[in-house]
Amino acid sequence: MTTPEWSVAFEVASAAELQALAEQLAHQLAPGDLLVLSGELGAGKTTFTQGLGRGLVVEERIISPTFVLVRQHPSTVSGPGLIHVDAYRLESAAAVDDLDLEATLAANVTVIEWGAGRVEHLSDSHLLVDIVRPTGGAAAGSAGEAAVLTTHFDDDGEDEVRGVTLAGVGPRWRGGPSALALD
Repeated sequence: MTTPEWSVAFEVASAAELQALAEQLAHQLAPGDLLVLSGELGAGKTTFTQGLGRGLVVEERIISPTFVLVRQHPSTVSGPGLIHVDAYRLESAAAVDDLDLEATLAANVTVIEWGAGRVEHLSDSHLLVDIVRPTGGAAAGSAGEAAVLTTHFDDDGEDEVRGVTLAGVGPRWRGGPSALALD
């Protein structure tokens, strides 16, 4: 695995805030971008992807592709569509290759849940998105120079705080986290 150029960490206090962060990120994405999502079951990978879909303005309701492996969501505007993949049951990079994602990669933003260690060969650049439920303290970056950006929301007891770390790998992301222009 290639070492990230940078990483930046966020803390979000609700599913709505996780989606809002992803929606902001979507405005910075371009056709051909590959996002590799990691996090335990229920961490919020699909919730994050829903926010991306809203930001990309794609068709259809975004749900987990667990059983179909790949869901395509065309753009309703002139932007890229969204390809949403669940690689949980795929055991290798060869199994990923059987999905023929290369055919859709250039024209879409491709999001692959559970893809770490299986999909990095699809592009020389990718954005790692790690979503965790911290057991305490602030979220921290895992590589490069990490900055912790904390959002402040009322705790209504219904949502759990999530730590979200974005890490850019490859030439596309050499501009660093400031290139993302996220608030």
